[in-house]
Amino acid sequence: MVDTLTWVLVGLAAYTLAAMALKSRGVLPEYVNVSGPLATLHTQRGKQILTRLARPKRFWRAWGNLGVGAALVVMVGSFLLVAYSAYQAVVNPQPSALNEPRNALAIPGVNDFLPLSVAPEIVFGLLLALVVHEGGHGLFCRVEDIDIESMGLALLSVIPIGAFVEPDETELLKSDRGAQVRMYAAGVTNNFALSFLALLLLFGPIAGSIAVVDGYHVGGTVEATPAAEAGIESGDVITGINGQAVQRPGDLESTLAATNETRVTVQFRDKESVTVQRSAVVSSAIQSSPLESGDTIVSVNGTNVSTGGQFVDAARANPVAEIRTEDGRTEQLPTGSYALVQADGALANAGAPAESGIVITAIDGERTVNTAALVDVLDNRSAGESVTVTAYVDSERRTYNVTAGDDGDGGALLGISPERGVSGITVDDFGLDRYPAATFLDFIGGDSGGSSDVGDLSVVQRFATVLVLPVIGIAGQLGYNFPGFTGFATNFYTVQGPLAALGESTVFLLANVLFWTGWINIIIGQFNLIPTYPLDGGHILRASTESVVSRLPVPGRRSLTTAVTLAVTASMIGGLFVMLFGPRFFA
Repeated sequence: MVDTLTWVLVGLAAYTLAAMALKSRGVLPEYVNVSGPLATLHTQRGKQILTRLARPKRFWRAWGNLGVGAALVVMVGSFLLVAYSAYQAVVNPQPSALNEPRNALAIPGVNDFLPLSVAPEIVFGLLLALVVHEGGHGLFCRVEDIDIESMGLALLSVIPIGAFVEPDETELLKSDRGAQVRMYAAGVTNNFALSFLALLLLFGPIAGSIAVVDGYHVGGTVEATPAAEAGIESGDVITGINGQAVQRPGDLESTLAATNETRVTVQFRDKESVTVQRSAVVSSAIQSSPLESGDTIVSVNGTNVSTGGQFVDAARANPVAEIRTEDGRTEQLPTGSYALVQADGALANAGAPAESGIVITAIDGERTVNTAALVDVLDNRSAGESVTVTAYVDSERRTYNVTAGDDGDGGALLGISPERGVSGITVDDFGLDRYPAATFLDFIGGDSGGSSDVGDLSVVQRFATVLVLPVIGIAGQLGYNFPGFTGFATNFYTVQGPLAALGESTVFLLANVLFWTGWINIIIGQFNLIPTYPLDGGHILRASTESVVSRLPVPGRRSLTTAVTLAVTASMIGGLFVMLFGPRFFA
């Protein structure tokens, strides 16, 4: 199947051919300029409005000076961020969706983090960002008595990617450096102000009217597991198991753990009940394991198993187990907590092979059938305590006398990196993947009903969190990026309070508009302050450098200014290139 990016490129090529043909025949009006897939719309309208708005000049100059201070701080941060990211891309290249070149394009559906389902809200936020950004430049041109030659919008095909204000170059050069810096910083200052207002509204009345519905929120099902075969899907809300109420996500796990019944009836919020036939399916396994994801375990040491609890109980009986799968295979392996031995750790110092995987089956005779049991045993040990570790290395039983290290709180530390499950095998008898609806709502100030452990966040923390929410599934541990209130995720939320009269769809639309407007204005502001041409940061860099160099008792001040500006610009362009392509080139 042809992917979205291919269709976009085909569309751009077709648009370019059509636009260039229309231009060559003189069909396009004079205010439209076309250059390949890029088009610019020029206008003189709005200049009088900007002139009137600019009349309280003392106020606007005070606002501009505030913006300059913030812009300089963000510029330094942007420089350090690009430099550090480029350095990491060379010394520790880790290709991921975060540095995928396609994700540098702010095109919903092409960018993995900009969902196509909220494209109208994203485009609306982008248009607002462009208007206030370029409006800020135009306003400060009039505040500083700099004439405007033209204003307009830049398009990639029909998608707005930028706006522009063309100041009169002669008047701009005649103005003082302070006026120039205020004018260049005005756009990003407005972006940050708009973001602040949008997110303040989101954190307050809008998110405050949204709450999560009771139940287990299904983000997806694991392939080939009982839940998937029973027809449970993304967006389902489970409200009961065998008639027992499920009000919080943890209720489902505790209810299933408390019963060994192989057939359970699952009730839903807006769906008919289904019966799930539980079976011990391997949902993940380490590479060296003889079992693979999708294998179904039917017996351990001759004991039939159908649930995860039965599998653990059967494996606990013997440190070496004979496991039979549904397809008739029989595998023998030690059963314990699989871990990678860290170099220079306590276990390695006791003779265990460093940087190798081992299966720890007991500590001081206490059975450690899985990683959870290992953690429980270590919780009862202290730093400096001598423990006897029984483990298997390449199926060979070994014993180590270990002096436990310190975990920083006085607890015992073996110097290992354990994997989840039994012997690096995770067994799932249901196969559900939970959507973190309550956690997302807590991040933006809604009512999660205590279903998440985020806790109270300050406004500053919420602003910082918004930056990473669209990519938090990769950058964090939640497993999902936050797309806003869209798609199947709307099944997990309800609207309460006075705004309920507007209806859920209206409130969700407002929340999406505010979230994406706030997010995209922060991103545009920060990106424009990267100190490189032709971005605003490059112009501010040059004006600021000129101001500093003019005070130095050195010859060739103009050459020095140019050298500094070009050096920083080149390093930033190189850094951005390495950020995008370095992880794949150096990996």
